[in-house]
Amino acid sequence: MTVFALLRVTPITDDDATEDVAAAIDALEEYDVEYETTPMATTLEAEDVEELFAACGAAHQAVGGSEVQTLVQVDDRREKSMAASDKVDAVESELGRDARSDGD
Repeated sequence: MTVFALLRVTPITDDDATEDVAAAIDALEEYDVEYETTPMATTLEAEDVEELFAACGAAHQAVGGSEVQTLVQVDDRREKSMAASDKVDAVESELGRDARSDGD
């Protein structure tokens, strides 16, 4: 089984949130998940849904402050195993190019 998630942990503050976001990302290191952080969210991949949710919970708990909002969107592939990169590769194959702008 492969489980994917989109995770966004948002400290509600008027201060710079960089330190809190870094703490949330660092908390993922204690779990058996692969992850990639982008400017808007972090994509996680795990073999086990319980491990994935535990990692998301740890990321949420790692953020200090009086208010934290966490969004988790899960794609649970129960029928077949697929890597996150396979999903991107399929889209790029359909496009016939990278799934990003060329920067021009």
